[in-house]
Amino acid sequence: MNTESVWLTAKEAAAYLKVEPRTLLLWARQGKVKGHVLSGSDRVTWRFRTVDLDAMLLSPSVAHIRRNG
Repeated sequence: MNTESVWLTAKEAAAYLKVEPRTLLLWARQGKVKGHVLSGSDRVTWRFRTVDLDAMLLSPSVAHIRRNG
């Protein structure tokens, strides 16, 4: 397993997944994608690891489970 991963900003991670940044941040708040909140600032700043984004893409979706279940 490759333990190295690149850290991305929300904008970079959204581009990586080909979604809008607001969609990615919604998913992060809902726990659908693993994100990390940076502390020490007045604004909530998210960072995402490519390994976590890849894992989200590989997990079966609810729609796929319902269709085949």
